Amino acid sequence: MDYDAMDGLEDVGPRVVVRHALRDRADFTLENTDLSFANSLRRTLLAEVPTMAIDLVEVQANTSSLADEFIAHRLGLVPLNSKNVDDVSYTRDCEFCEQYCEHCSVTLDLHARCTGDEIMKVYARDLVVAEPRPNEWVGVPVITDSLGLGTLICKLRKGQEIRMKCVAKKGIAKEHAKWAPTSAVGFEYDPHNKLQHLDYWYEEDPEKEWPKSENAKWEDAPQDGEPFDYSAQPSKFYFDVESIGNLEPDAVVLQGIKVLQQKLALVIQELSGDDRNGDADGFGGARSPDGLQGGADYGMDQGYTTPFGNTGGQTMYGGGTTPFGATPYGQSGWQ
Repeated sequence: MDYDAMDGLEDVGPRVVVRHALRDRADFTLENTDLSFANSLRRTLLAEVPTMAIDLVEVQANTSSLADEFIAHRLGLVPLNSKNVDDVSYTRDCEFCEQYCEHCSVTLDLHARCTGDEIMKVYARDLVVAEPRPNEWVGVPVITDSLGLGTLICKLRKGQEIRMKCVAKKGIAKEHAKWAPTSAVGFEYDPHNKLQHLDYWYEEDPEKEWPKSENAKWEDAPQDGEPFDYSAQPSKFYFDVESIGNLEPDAVVLQGIKVLQQKLALVIQELSGDDRNGDADGFGGARSPDGLQGGADYGMDQGYTTPFGNTGGQTMYGGGTTPFGATPYGQSGWQ
């Protein structure tokens, strides 16, 4: 390959520079893009990357000192491996069942009984994954401690017992925090505040009371007397993605970009007036019932019907009309 012919191409399109990469953390910079895209990526990483989490708990026996709901809540927060989670269908989209099955869920069994005099601790390692499942990775509890125990679920005294069937499903953190792929996403731009997007409150000296972050070493400090550039826009953004263990940080970023592409593809499809059924440009992915083509046929219960009719999206006045008949822009509804 002729690398000389590629001179100057590094500034075309977004550019990513990985500064640090660990098993559960990735620190990188994103350049040659605008603030809206960078912030959209940040929000997607936090709330819209699909993972696996326990969503349904069937309590068969519980004589511990903790209530059923308390243990069920703790089980929901146990991180589960979500590698290749695309192999798992959303329960609401599953064509093989109405509640859960091997195509849209993973079943884990928990059975522990204390027979000794000492207090028995039940950990995530005691969750046994049942077969079959969509692939060999999804649903396995994430265990990162040196002892190989995992998350503490509960404690049992002599004679106490818990026996539960846990069903893990695919979801996103926008629906519930237990599906969050990250514990935090650090985000910063313009560490020297050249753009003056921040107005620091200080008592005596802002330089001492508001110390610069480590990212300030990656940019030149403003010069004394330098005129303010009113047309300047941020173009370099600093990300620090910390995974909770269900996905590797690079996989979280790649999935976030994929989800962002899917959402943009749906917008393009709607703007172009494409009425074809199916995924927009082959992108599939998560979507809400009211965003589907033919949303009234979505599932057994659309979940958004009104007491004035069972056709989704219909108001008490009927269809898309206002209480005064036609809209101010002509006939009722979209033309």
